Formats: sequence, structure tokens, C-alpha cells
Amino acid sequence: MDIAAYRQRIGDRDRWEPTVDTLIRLHRNHLYTVPFENLDVHLGRPILLSLPALFDKVVRQHRGGFCYELNTLFGWLLQELGFTVDLLSARVFSKGIFGPPFDHLLLRVEAGEPWIADVGFGDLFLEPLPLVAGEHTQDDNTYCLELDGEEGVLYRRRSPSQSWEPQYAFSLKPHPLEDFQDMCDYHQSSPASPFTQKSLCSLATPEGRITLSNNRLIQTIGEQRQQRKITTAEEYKALLHTHFGIDLGNDIEVHGLLYPRKKPAA
Repeated sequence: MDIAAYRQRIGDRDRWEPTVDTLIRLHRNHLYTVPFENLDVHLGRPILLSLPALFDKVVRQHRGGFCYELNTLFGWLLQELGFTVDLLSARVFSKGIFGPPFDHLLLRVEAGEPWIADVGFGDLFLEPLPLVAGEHTQDDNTYCLELDGEEGVLYRRRSPSQSWEPQYAFSLKPHPLEDFQDMCDYHQSSPASPFTQKSLCSLATPEGRITLSNNRLIQTIGEQRQQRKITTAEEYKALLHTHFGIDLGNDIEVHGLLYPRKKPAA
């Protein structure tokens, strides 16, 4: 791995050692610079779970990705820097149930003690969470880990007045990358996958978050949320470049990213 190029990609110029402080800094920097996005799914570009391909896409091409891409690559960086890293399988909570195994990929990182790192879920914690049962507060959100043997569940509460929201259930059993391939294929091809139903490009900011979701630009600053409609492919391309540093090239039919795919008839 070209560590210098990766660190430049995420804007990290500080000295590093395999410590908790380094892990926290890299995790936050990653989320501020590398978007959570599924644009290749809607452009018909296959997502390849190979380390060289992921490095080329995210670092060389200045792109983002989803969990199988971003957490895999971030885990590789951490290993190169001297951390011990395991790939973990998670089942995402959606529509009242937890999904299947390998529905999500997250990381267990050893940095003096075990931590949960996740730069590939989208809107979640900005800093890794200690792998300790109980509540953990950061950035006006509270997270709760329930641990039972080799299983865990992550909950989130956005304010004291709101209820706990399950995020995902996960196993602490390590897995090789190839174990995630089938679900990665599913999420980039199945009409039932949330990633095929709308295009998304989203990035955390120090003030909140900025997102392109189909033909909407959504900006969150603190508790304020603004959105507006995008009407042309040219505007979409300009926003993608300005806010996310992504250039898809003139040969790409950007209009296909503005609207969701039609679901097949029942």
C-alpha cells in the first residue's frame, strides 16, 4: 500500500503510531473526506472486493464507496500502520427486523483495548467506539452496545428525549474478505437492495452532513436541515465535483443517477 497517498487522500499529516489517538484521528478524517456512495451501482460498474481495486478507486480516483469497500480499505490502512484488525459481519436493522449475516462489514481494532470502527455505514459515529457494553456519548449522540458472548447489538439515541434506535447486530467472529462477496453482489444487483433503489453520495462535515440523494441536495447544519431539487445532469455533476471531489467524466450518463430505478412489477 502507498500509505503516503492514502494519508494525503484523507488529509492526515500528523505523526502516527498504532495508538488510540491515531485511530480516532484517522477515523474522523476518513469520514470527513471519503463519501459513503453507491454511484457505481447505478452506473452499472461492478464493485470488486480486491485490495488493489479498492485502493485505486478510493485513493487514486478520489471516489467513495459502501461498507464492503470503505471498511475493508480502512482496515488495510490500519494494519499497515501496525494495528490488529478483524473484519466483522453485521445484520442491519431495517423495517423492524435485522437483516442477514454479512449484510454489513465493520471492523474490530486492537489499540491497547478493542474498539469498533466503522467508516462505511453513512451517518453513524464519527469516532470509533470502545468495545465495552454500555453507553458512549459523542457529537450530541449517544450509542449503546449490548454484548452477549460473541454477539453484540449497537443502538443509537439522537437526543435524550428520543428512544433508542437499533443500528445493527454483529458477531465478534473474524471473517476473511471473501465471506462478504455474496452479500456485496446482492447489494449491487438485487432490486430489493436499498443500494439499487436510489443513488446516494453523502459526506460528514464538521457542521453536520451533505448528501446527494437521487435528485435532491440535502444539507444538515446542527439541527437545521435544508434540501433542494436538482433539475439537470450538469448541475448534478457540478455538485458532485464541488462537494465530494468526484468527477465521473463526460462519457457518463449522469441523468441516470437523478432518479431511482423502477421497481419490477409484482
